[in-house]
Amino acid sequence: MADKDKIRAAVRMLLEAIGEDPDREGLAETPDRVARMYEEIFSGMRENPKEILSKTFPTGQDDLVIEKDITFYSMCEHHILPFFGQALVAYIPNGKIAGLSKLARTVESFAKRLQLQEHMAAQIADALMEHLDAKGVMVILEAEHLCMTMRGVKKPGTRTVAVAARGLFKEKPELADAVYKLRDQK
Repeated sequence: MADKDKIRAAVRMLLEAIGEDPDREGLAETPDRVARMYEEIFSGMRENPKEILSKTFPTGQDDLVIEKDITFYSMCEHHILPFFGQALVAYIPNGKIAGLSKLARTVESFAKRLQLQEHMAAQIADALMEHLDAKGVMVILEAEHLCMTMRGVKKPGTRTVAVAARGLFKEKPELADAVYKLRDQK
């Protein structure tokens, strides 16, 4: 669990540091709200992808499985500002498949951490390779970063794409090409 007392104290100090009065009516409950929010949005730090992916089903198929348009919200570790977007997860089973909700939950688990988008794509791919013993995994994350849109370069609508490919997707470029084509289909 998050240390809510430390979070509340830190938020009070932050409010004071920017010249606000943490006791004024509109801010009096803000440290507690932020503490509860941080516990929720960083809950992935306490989750183990092995547990999420432990429930599998046997299969004799090794056909491509894709789950796309998985919405995620994360927090950039450089500025502690949100980035959000869509994930696509593709894998080739090796004797077992995961329930579809487990793929989305794996994305969410890694998103709910202080994170870099590039690392998040790799972490999801590695978890699926390890815990599903997949023949190949490909993860595509497309996201907008508030650290680029509301500050700094200020370019709203700019989307960053991070791709992680493992196993057969790295060995056979035509498999990766098929995923890119399916990603763009509605």
